[in-house]
Amino acid sequence: MCALMAQSAYANSTSLTIRTAELVAVDDGYVLNADVDMKFSAKVEEAISKGFVLNFLVEFQLAKPRKYWFDDEVVTVVHALALSYHALSRQYLVTRGDQQKAFVRLDEALDDLSDISGLKVLKKSEVDLDEAYKAAILMRLDTKKLPQALQGVANDGDWGMRSQRFEWAPNFTHHPAKTEIKLELAK
Repeated sequence: MCALMAQSAYANSTSLTIRTAELVAVDDGYVLNADVDMKFSAKVEEAISKGFVLNFLVEFQLAKPRKYWFDDEVVTVVHALALSYHALSRQYLVTRGDQQKAFVRLDEALDDLSDISGLKVLKKSEVDLDEAYKAAILMRLDTKKLPQALQGVANDGDWGMRSQRFEWAPNFTHHPAKTEIKLELAK
């Protein structure tokens, strides 16, 4: 009986868990791709359906590890995401910067929100290919943007949405420029 109650309590809890993260090279820099497992409690789902906007922050940091001192921060970038419900159109909206997508069901909106892809976080000039780096990502609910009545309890229970700090060592590989070799034949 206790195990059953624990399972149902866990099933109704809110959680954010980062499963994977990677940096991918693009033309002039690197973009962040990550997969987040998001689960909302019934209270949070009800709040969304009543018009509450949930604002999330994705925080990325790249640092050079140091042995006897604090890590040397190379870059810290924060991206904002939002989840809301539009009652008139009966659609869930996911907002990323200037882009907005609409979904009929909440689970579809959560799937889109949990897929972090193509976030520009770093210029290639900020990375020395001969150095070792430590990357970290964290996703959390921006409690400062919650209604005033919820800000006091925002760090507890259903509203204390914060992922673990996911760390990894990115592999910045050197891609040497193609050089053309000209051979001159002696006459």
